[in-house]
Amino acid sequence: PGPAKQGLFGWGASYGNGDLWVGGLWPHGVIDAGPSFVDHFGRVVMKFGWWREVAGQLRITGRRLDASAPPVRSDIPNGYGSKGFQATGVIFPTEGCWEVTGTVDGSSLSFVTFVIMRANAGT
Repeated sequence: PGPAKQGLFGWGASYGNGDLWVGGLWPHGVIDAGPSFVDHFGRVVMKFGWWREVAGQLRITGRRLDASAPPVRSDIPNGYGSKGFQATGVIFPTEGCWEVTGTVDGSSLSFVTFVIMRANAGT
């Protein structure tokens, strides 16, 4: 764990490889999404903080591993510079097991998470 981890949103639940880190991961790799995380299209919308030790624009892709589904969509706002912290939104179109990959200038980091929607998540 380098200095990147300490400045990262959700660093206590982060994962990285030295070039990239992602924070705000849910316990045990399961996103237990309640109604506040589900948009009016029935998609699960999550925020993840990324830390970039390499310069460049972050790109996020994702695919469902356990069934056919459209890919994840991402929202990567401008204004964070070419290194350091980057706020992002990831939109999962369905429940299921997802592999999400962040890429910056040839460096990449992937994580796998299981997304479920609960009427009363966390209760």
